[in-house]
Amino acid sequence: MAFEGKVVLITGASSGIGEETAVQFAAQGARVALIGRNQVGLTKTLNLCKKPTSEYSHLIIVADVTKEEDAKKIINSTIVHFGKLDILVNNAGIMDYGSIETTSLDQYDQVMNTNLRSVYQLTMLAVPHLIKTKGNIVNVSSCAGIRSFPNILAYCTSKAALDQLTRCVALELGSMQVRVNSVNPGIIMTDLHKRSGMDDKAVDSLMERCKHTHALGRAGRPSEVTAGILFLASDKAAFMTGAILPMGGGREIMCPR
Repeated sequence: MAFEGKVVLITGASSGIGEETAVQFAAQGARVALIGRNQVGLTKTLNLCKKPTSEYSHLIIVADVTKEEDAKKIINSTIVHFGKLDILVNNAGIMDYGSIETTSLDQYDQVMNTNLRSVYQLTMLAVPHLIKTKGNIVNVSSCAGIRSFPNILAYCTSKAALDQLTRCVALELGSMQVRVNSVNPGIIMTDLHKRSGMDDKAVDSLMERCKHTHALGRAGRPSEVTAGILFLASDKAAFMTGAILPMGGGREIMCPR
């Protein structure tokens, strides 16, 4: 198995891309630390990761990645439990709607703290342990970091900054054989948009528009993004660092917004 005995820390693991990523890493022999605010969701993910014959112990850490003490708890608890860290997947993120005319600084702070500042801090805390294992980092960014889109100003800004963080840290850690890459999904069939305030009708409309805004004519599935995360984290990508990998069904090359 590709990740036999590896320790993988995944934020935002209670649903969506994070849940699917945890399940697939576990299926490939990894021991996973599941991070999120939702105990029920994390327990569901944990149960999906377990196999009746599994000898591996996984770990749940209920924490808010935007809180400094929680970030320290996440890394410390992982090291105490597993003794090492091989792969960090910075997946936790939020989206909120607003243009330069309708947004607020509170919204900006909330989005940037979750999508960027928390990644910055967790990466700082994780790096000493990743250097020891010659591990790697995969950040979950967005096509919105590559292309501009209206009415999600803070989100676009946070993801563009995350892409630059990915490249800069890759440069800084390359000589120590720690790789840093990102995946940049388009619209994926998760609860992100509902959590951002969309009702069912609006979500259905968004999915319908994907026929025209994505070159492949549809929204993506969490498993498709997970495939990219596992690839970047694996030895198959051993000569890749600083990569910004579009996984948007061609959304990043389309003119329609």
